[in-house]
Amino acid sequence: MRTKILSPGANLSSHLYKSRLPKIAAAICACKLLEISEIPYIRSGREPDLAVINGSRWFSSIPPSEWLEPFSDVSDLIESPRNLKPSPWIQRVCDILEQSYAVESALDEFCSKYFVQLSPQFVSYVLRMTKIQKNPKLAFRFFNWASRQYGYQHKLASYVAVVESLGAVKDVENVRIVAAAMKANRSGFHLTASACNILIKNFGRAGMVDELLDIWYAMKEYGIEPDIFTYNCLIDGLVNAECIETAEKVFLRMNQGRVSPDVITYNMLIKGVCKAGTVEAAIEYFRQMEIANCFPDEITFVTLIQAFHSERRYDRTLSLFQEMLDRKLRIPPHAYNLVICGLCNEEKVNEAQRLLDDMLNTGYNPNLAIYTALIDAYFKVKNKEQALVLLKQVKDKGYRLDKVTCSTVINGLCKVGEVEKAQEFLGQSRELGLDVNAFSYCSIIDGLGKAGRIKEAEKVFEEMSERGCVRNAHCFNAFIDGLCKAAEMDTAMAVLHDMEKEGCEPTVYTYTILIDGLFKSHKSEEALKLWDEMIDRGITPTAVSFRTLSNGLCLSGKVTRACRILDEMATMGVVLDTAYFDMINVLCKAGRVEQACKLADGIIDRGREIPVKVRSIFINALRKAGKIDLALKLLHSKIGIGYNVFRSVKQRVKFITLLEPDT
Repeated sequence: MRTKILSPGANLSSHLYKSRLPKIAAAICACKLLEISEIPYIRSGREPDLAVINGSRWFSSIPPSEWLEPFSDVSDLIESPRNLKPSPWIQRVCDILEQSYAVESALDEFCSKYFVQLSPQFVSYVLRMTKIQKNPKLAFRFFNWASRQYGYQHKLASYVAVVESLGAVKDVENVRIVAAAMKANRSGFHLTASACNILIKNFGRAGMVDELLDIWYAMKEYGIEPDIFTYNCLIDGLVNAECIETAEKVFLRMNQGRVSPDVITYNMLIKGVCKAGTVEAAIEYFRQMEIANCFPDEITFVTLIQAFHSERRYDRTLSLFQEMLDRKLRIPPHAYNLVICGLCNEEKVNEAQRLLDDMLNTGYNPNLAIYTALIDAYFKVKNKEQALVLLKQVKDKGYRLDKVTCSTVINGLCKVGEVEKAQEFLGQSRELGLDVNAFSYCSIIDGLGKAGRIKEAEKVFEEMSERGCVRNAHCFNAFIDGLCKAAEMDTAMAVLHDMEKEGCEPTVYTYTILIDGLFKSHKSEEALKLWDEMIDRGITPTAVSFRTLSNGLCLSGKVTRACRILDEMATMGVVLDTAYFDMINVLCKAGRVEQACKLADGIIDRGREIPVKVRSIFINALRKAGKIDLALKLLHSKIGIGYNVFRSVKQRVKFITLLEPDT
């Protein structure tokens, strides 16, 4: 029997009431005869056939709930399905969804009042509406409420619509719930190609690999042939979930089938292998594109430029950029940013400046980060004047300086010895309400410390605390370094304790600075205690920290102690390849060649290093120390590599023989 659907212009409540008037009137009469004060009504989805009143069973005269469809069916007027107009009930339901706080209760009341239920087609139509799609939480609540209707079962379109809504905001938890319900109910509908594409796209967007592959395998069961959109969505989902090997397998199957990959396919694969850190594999795909007559676009090039930039392979970023120019591709601002910043990191300021000019001529407005990188590069190559010219251009263009730019300018000025200008710029920045971070203060403290202006450095250090700027390890290290350079070791040690009180953990660099300062103040035992404290704290020594310690010990005549500490570090898993050579260098530089010879012999006797390498290092150390005669003597002798035979026993020629007079 055909369900009656209301026409668009009908008064909803009056039409429904009139169409059921005989049944409702009979129900009212029955209730009056049986002395019932209220007419029982049926809530959405509840439709009992009989009721028990005053102990008697009687058949309910309340009309059954009708299923609302999304389109009005005015039978005599319809000439074509295209003329179907949305039912006015659609707007009523949307109003309830948008205006009610307790959506579920409001929908129950609505359905009970008008004796209606919402059909699966009605629900899917509402879920696909733009305003509902843009409100994923509301869509999910409506989807759940609809599923609780009596005799209701969701259609495929409803599952797809709610997954698309939730997938847009990556609501993985609820997408997973819907996916599980859809899988359990899959026998109730037939999958379609378009639905599979949408599901694969959104499962991939949410990183739900299992669900994504489940739909992929279901497509095979249903005999659905994947198209280019399907493959691209699948590969994109796998790439986003970092399942790169699986994505590559899908790509191979795609190549073996009827569907040819397009530039989007290659771009997604290139992005994936770049994320996995295999940039050379990305270049292989890049070359395959041309063989397959699929030409790279700007996205392809920018992805590769980004990958090489991350690996600091700036020469490759520049060559790819040049290839983009040769192919006459549009170069997006991001590509300029990456290449210019790479050139600045390599201090190739002239090339970077040329690219900046090209960018301006193209009509792009470089962002503040590009100007900051170029300003920093100019300071690094000691071109203070051009750095300040560029800074003026930034201000003239109306850019608001941020904390990174401010700290870059302050640090650059301090590095070129313009500490006063750096302090002046710091004051101007504060007056303009610009952000001034701890790094800016750190640069000024470091600059003042290196200039021997400890009192001024201390004043800036205290000012940080007064202005509420948290003093980090870099700031403490800069101040401690200044104190050590001024030989104020007691104050430096006191600052170390203050650092710990403020909850700032000392770093390996903190200890390295202090150990160096103590050795230079001829306090070798205190330096060794501080080294032991660093080890006890679980701080792993670096090559620089051990070099500082070994240099101090060697110059204090404690070479054996330095060697013992080096052996202890090896048992901790810390192996410093150049440690012994650094010790030979420092001894030769200090004129302690005899100790250097004994150290070299000990290194070889204990099998720490091959003789040829030790000999080469020793010759170089003597040359650097200005002891050319000894270097030449060692070069033309068999010391370290030759043997003497004494009483039929071969003995290696010791380095200590270098100091014996020539015979």
